[in-house]
Amino acid sequence: MQTTPLLTNIQDGKVNKLRNIPMLSMALTALLIMAAFACSSTPQSSDKMVFMAGFKPQANLPFVAAYVAQEQGYFKEQGLEVEILHASSGEHLQLLMSGDVDVTTADATSVLKRRSDPGLPITAFALFGQRGQQGFVALESSGMRSPVDWEGHTFGYKFSQPPDYLAILDSQGVDRSTIKEVRVGFDPRVLTEGRVDILAIFKSNEPDTIRRLGFEVVVWDPEDFGVPSLGLTYITREEDLRNEVEKYERFLKATLKGLQFAMDNREETLDIVLKYAPGEVREHQAFMLETEIRDATGPVTRELGMGWMNDDQWRALYEQLIEFEALPGPFEYETAYTDDILRAVYEDGSLRWP
Repeated sequence: MQTTPLLTNIQDGKVNKLRNIPMLSMALTALLIMAAFACSSTPQSSDKMVFMAGFKPQANLPFVAAYVAQEQGYFKEQGLEVEILHASSGEHLQLLMSGDVDVTTADATSVLKRRSDPGLPITAFALFGQRGQQGFVALESSGMRSPVDWEGHTFGYKFSQPPDYLAILDSQGVDRSTIKEVRVGFDPRVLTEGRVDILAIFKSNEPDTIRRLGFEVVVWDPEDFGVPSLGLTYITREEDLRNEVEKYERFLKATLKGLQFAMDNREETLDIVLKYAPGEVREHQAFMLETEIRDATGPVTRELGMGWMNDDQWRALYEQLIEFEALPGPFEYETAYTDDILRAVYEDGSLRWP
């Protein structure tokens, strides 16, 4: 093959630069084309994100969606490199605000409370719990079958009076003055040992935990009494959602894809959960997963898709919290959530992929 030097052409001991200007131009053009092709064919480096689940590894649905997105390669397909962490003592919100975490989880009621006071600039951009996490139980042997039966008994709550509990009493005409209310923390054995008669619980795990202690329970769900409630959400900083919206769209697409996989492949999903939570009992995680999937579906998701939420839901929850003085003060509740990301990742009720 005949070649021509790029910078000079030596003929009879002389350097003839002029004759090689056209050749130099052609060669440089070729190099630029090759460089451009190389850049376009080389995968771009992934955007890095940190997701922190708000509790220990387990089958909470927004946790599961991230686990599956990681293990099935959905994050990678969206050009994301996601580090998955878990909170051990409620530090996830502080780390979100400091910028060490990009996305975390929070109950919708908690989001409204934190927006109310101290006015944290956090925003929920997806809703996993169409029904809230809160429920109430009594032992099957107690004979209690309705909230009216709570009269004359002892009610145990974790930290503060749940507004759901107060709303049930109000809607069912229960005489609250006849009920002894005590703070008991998180150990459900206060019910099995007879220290309380009714217990505020997390629906996705504690009924099964109590049954595993050898006791059948009656469960009351606030939604069954017309009490509005919402569950876990994905949240991030308001400013980041505004400035890096495309990155959060890709994160949500990947996790919603993971959610759909979880709904269609329960056993394989449990395998993935146990990879992140190796010390947990599979049957208990299965109970959690089934409960959370059931509570993640409703009229809004059937119309628009999983993860969706609307203003009616948030307004109803906000108004209930105001009514029962469960918020530090009134504020513009619309600032607590946005459906902009959901609108970007869905088309006619179907998730855009990839």
